[in-house]
Amino acid sequence: MNAFYIVLIVVAAAVIAAVAADIVLLYRSKVAADRPEYEKCREVYNAYHNAFKLTVAYTILCALLLTTLFPFFWMITSSLKTTKEVMAEKFIVFPETPIWSNYARVFQKFDIVTGLKNTMIIEIATVPICIFMSGLEAFAFAKMPLRHKKFWLIFFLSGMMFPYASVLLPQFRIYRTLNMLNTLWPMILPSLFGTVGTMFFFVQIMSAVPSAIIEASRIDGAGWFRCYCAIMIPMIPAAIATQIVFSFVGAWNDFFAPSIYLTKDSVKTLQLMLYTYGAWADKNILFAASAITCLPLFIVYFIFQKYFVGSMATAAVKG
Repeated sequence: MNAFYIVLIVVAAAVIAAVAADIVLLYRSKVAADRPEYEKCREVYNAYHNAFKLTVAYTILCALLLTTLFPFFWMITSSLKTTKEVMAEKFIVFPETPIWSNYARVFQKFDIVTGLKNTMIIEIATVPICIFMSGLEAFAFAKMPLRHKKFWLIFFLSGMMFPYASVLLPQFRIYRTLNMLNTLWPMILPSLFGTVGTMFFFVQIMSAVPSAIIEASRIDGAGWFRCYCAIMIPMIPAAIATQIVFSFVGAWNDFFAPSIYLTKDSVKTLQLMLYTYGAWADKNILFAASAITCLPLFIVYFIFQKYFVGSMATAAVKG
């Protein structure tokens, strides 16, 4: 980690030096305010100040980028190392000889196909229905003339204040009574009615859509459900794509619920399987398995990247 601290010290020193130079130049420009060269000095200061702000901003962004990418870099390089290199006390960045066969050994050590199948079943069963139902609920709050809808919106949002663990025991007893333990239903059923966070996100987006469009459709004889399906959904593709990414990543990385309801190997999800076998598996194989499980996340993000970035930009402009 010595290299990381060296880079951090260099970045901090560069920022401090730039701030000091900015202060000195500002002082000189104020001293020269009564002199003929003031305007020229002021122009130099403005140009330097803008360059300084850009330098600091990009320096911070690059530092954050390195902080974000370093775990993925470490995961990939460690997946190509030997067990001795991974467990060595000395900091080893790159393997002496990349061992690509570690990825083949993953399928020998882990039943990753079964884990992938179970996880994809949950994804396919929950993500589309969850987004559709959350959007339908949001449409009711945003566009339908309901009485006391602000009160009920706040009432539903207040449910986010309660941690999931507080309702875990009642849910567990219900699923045990219904003989749903060691099945995928406990991970699927709660999402079939939408989620409060996704609903609130859609409420903010749909509120910005002109109500005149919905009213014109109502005058033409369209029902509320048709207005939602035929008008509202096609108007917010970026928001839908954003929630697809968030919902997919959330369901893919979910570990808490599967660890409570699933104990049989035949129904375990990928994250639970990595935890179960990671206790005794070689660490380089575990890194390789983690890299494989990250691939679907990157694929989903790159598919919806254009809409995802567009939605973030729209939200920023609106804010």
